[in-house]
Amino acid sequence: MRERIEEHAKRLKLSWIREHYHKVNAETHEEFLLTLFEKEIQQREERKLNTLINQSRLPDISGRQLEWHGIHMNGHITQDEIVNGEFIERKENLILYGGVGVGKTLLAASTGWNAIQQFGQKVRFYTVAELVNQLLEANEKGTLGKLYKQIEGLDLLILDELGYVPLHKQGAELLFQVINLCYEKRSVMVTTNLQFGQWNHIFGDPILTEAFIDRLIHYSHLLVFNRDSFRHKESLMNQ
Repeated sequence: MRERIEEHAKRLKLSWIREHYHKVNAETHEEFLLTLFEKEIQQREERKLNTLINQSRLPDISGRQLEWHGIHMNGHITQDEIVNGEFIERKENLILYGGVGVGKTLLAASTGWNAIQQFGQKVRFYTVAELVNQLLEANEKGTLGKLYKQIEGLDLLILDELGYVPLHKQGAELLFQVINLCYEKRSVMVTTNLQFGQWNHIFGDPILTEAFIDRLIHYSHLLVFNRDSFRHKESLMNQ
């Protein structure tokens, strides 16, 4: 009997029930079934969360405190709307602009973690250089469609460090295709240390730069980090 129960549970992909049903104590049949279902659902939710976390490639920010002082918004979005992921639901973009070490990546990563843990949304974190390298490699191998499909499945795409490394023509064109793919369909967060007028230094083509900015800012909010570098402060304190 036990072997048949485990076999059926396996076929139905009820892994927790298959392994633990005989350990459940209950006074009624209804209580027994309810406990089984609740535990199975709990385990599936935990597996789903772990999968989302692993696929996100978000940096570990445990122990780091997000501070909002000195972050100026454009007036059309609030801190709560960012924390609660409302901009993601509306398929809007966030552009985080500021100097090095002011917390742009921390805010982007924190938003990504919250989107996964609180709302079960699909998030992927890339540095721009990392994504462009993957795009170039996929294009060379003929697997670009597969990579695009992965991006199409996201709720939030985070692109970190735009402007730190100039892009070659093909890489810039492929990155534009990603932004075009996300346009009006999913949210993008970009961190950058360059003003829009300097983005041509990244793409090297005024027309491509204009098209990239046009797609990105159409449904976007600008967050300006007007504060000192945290890493510089910590370095001074350690000295």
